[in-house]
Amino acid sequence: MAAELLHTEMPSGLRASHADRDRVVDVLTGAAADGRITAEELDERVTAALSARTLGDLAVLTADLPDAAGPAPAKDVVRIEQQGASAVRADGWAVPRRMEITSAWGDVTLDFSSAVITHDTLRIDLDMRGGTLRLITRAGVVVDADALVIGYGKTKVRPAAEPGAPAVLRVEIHGRLSLGRLEVRPPRRWFGR
Repeated sequence: MAAELLHTEMPSGLRASHADRDRVVDVLTGAAADGRITAEELDERVTAALSARTLGDLAVLTADLPDAAGPAPAKDVVRIEQQGASAVRADGWAVPRRMEITSAWGDVTLDFSSAVITHDTLRIDLDMRGGTLRLITRAGVVVDADALVIGYGKTKVRPAAEPGAPAVLRVEIHGRLSLGRLEVRPPRRWFGR
């Protein structure tokens, strides 16, 4: 799909944006995970994608790959209601404009490390009792929990790995958290990565 979009919707001489480069890097990473390209090819193509100036330069890097089904389009409002269970949003999920989370005695994890961000702000309206709201961030994801009322709970906020990176998403948390925990952290790093 990325190759098709670059070939058909926009002239190849147009300048590529950071988002265009990131989309191509995601397609290439997926192709390597599927075994379509080798690790060496991935390194070469990612290097070329990050230095690409035009959409045509990017299109060449994915022209020999099959069209991938893109992520579902982002909704305006997503609701999560649960009791005694866990909910996870990860692996390329589309970030909506607003989330309403009602949870009792369960955890909710929102992993932004590979999320598709189409809006600049996500408002979370939270009503959580006895669980953990875990936000896994990446460079450019800023979390504001100043409007969150916490009763008998804890917060642990660790900044993303690249302080000073330009903000791509501002997550605003509103509502109430009682007998629970808010945890904000970057993805875990493994040795050799």
